[in-house]
Amino acid sequence: MSALPRNVPTSTELRGVRWLRSSRSTGMNNCVETARPASGRWAGLVAVRDSKNTAGPALLFDPDAWEGFITTLR
Repeated sequence: MSALPRNVPTSTELRGVRWLRSSRSTGMNNCVETARPASGRWAGLVAVRDSKNTAGPALLFDPDAWEGFITTLR
């Protein structure tokens, strides 16, 4: 596996953040989890990870971009 770009954290780099899963999740780990780091390098961004790979990479979004994405889905 190739190395991740420097601006893509692994979920282990985001230790201490509270990951949230949708209340509509089926419990079969077919969903994503989100977190909003309050401090550190990723503070102020929305982190998104695969619930099946909690130690894997997390995507980072500007909060406005994330809200726009969610609004579009609804």
